[in-house]
Amino acid sequence: MDLADRHVVVTGAASGIGRACVERFAEERPRAIVCADLESDALHAVAASVGGLAVPCDVSQPDQIHALVARAREANGAIDLFFSNAGIAGPLGGPEAPDDEWQQIWEINTMAHVWAARELIPEMVERGEGYLVSTASAAGVLSQVSAIAYSATKHAAVAVAEWISINYADSGIRVSCLCPQGVRTPMLEEATGDDNAGAAALRIAGVIEPGDVADAVVDAIREERFYILPHPEVADFMALKGGNPERWLAGMRKIVRKNGGPTTYHAP
Repeated sequence: MDLADRHVVVTGAASGIGRACVERFAEERPRAIVCADLESDALHAVAASVGGLAVPCDVSQPDQIHALVARAREANGAIDLFFSNAGIAGPLGGPEAPDDEWQQIWEINTMAHVWAARELIPEMVERGEGYLVSTASAAGVLSQVSAIAYSATKHAAVAVAEWISINYADSGIRVSCLCPQGVRTPMLEEATGDDNAGAAALRIAGVIEPGDVADAVVDAIREERFYILPHPEVADFMALKGGNPERWLAGMRKIVRKNGGPTTYHAP
């Protein structure tokens, strides 16, 4: 898909990958850009910088996603591309993390993609075209060694994107799933502050800038590729995991052992 003259909506648009993608999309001369996020001041600044519309939205609430889609349609007509990008790092550690934190990360990292698809698929099928892009993570195709909740919800996000692509590609809906590893964003800095094992795993492929991710996203949309892998090494790790899972698991265990053993939950 060429983004020129298209109507684009981006969640998580106030900072990090979302902001970089809004700015990069603007270079493609879309017809309209709608920016959604919780952070109202930063959100309005980003939207104003590209001549877009700011819509405050908590993607953990399906009624707010419904309202976002309705507002975007009211302002600019049919949505051509919806980039479901908002996400959180959630709790470090394993299954001992409390249920309320599991629920929050599940709603934001996985169900937000489901709720967006529920709003958009019927109209896109009727038109015979549309594009859904979602941000998962390399953790969604590999694993985040220090955070079971993040790994589980990002795996689920990849599964949602795959299912939609399988079932709706023949109806004209294109799907891409963004799976970066380390990206220099506020969320990464917050998540890895006390996370030795997770930080060590990210250093293997290196930390890249949000602008690098935005370039990769635009290229993938133009080529209509499913996986967006800004870190080329992730494809190699995926191949190793699929071809020799025992070796891959052993390598991940080694990272954990070298960095003090399993990460456990600590209340914020």
